[in-house]
Amino acid sequence: MRKPVIIGNWKMNKDLDEAKKLVKEIVSEKLDNNVEKVVCVPFVYVTEVNKLLEGSDVGLGVQNMYFENKGAFTGEISPLMLKSCGVSYVILGHSERRTIFNETDEMINKKVKSALQNKSKPVLSLFSSFSSFLKACKDTHFPANPSSRSSNSH
Repeated sequence: MRKPVIIGNWKMNKDLDEAKKLVKEIVSEKLDNNVEKVVCVPFVYVTEVNKLLEGSDVGLGVQNMYFENKGAFTGEISPLMLKSCGVSYVILGHSERRTIFNETDEMINKKVKSALQNKSKPVLSLFSSFSSFLKACKDTHFPANPSSRSSNSH
């Protein structure tokens, strides 16, 4: 069975000192070994945070990337850049990227494919808002215990 993954993402809400303090607190906690832990940081903090994560079981990710490996894409971060900095995870398709930056499903699809081709682990955000997530949960009927499903279930 695959380990559940818990990912922390503080968006654009911490300066470098605050980010380092938070990561030190996360690393020092005795967290469940049956859960994969990841922090997805703003790209500008990757190098510093990566140093703090050395020797820990907390993975490193970022909050976005562009789908091209190289080129004249001012301000964008490529999957090759991320890989060279020790990044394993990348959040893609987040609701803010969709609404504020007008990212389309087609663009997000290119990003996911690029992440996979470059051996990164894409974290695909599927819902445009928390309310749409709640609606999907209410509209989907899951048994309380998935192992209790019979082979005759539809």
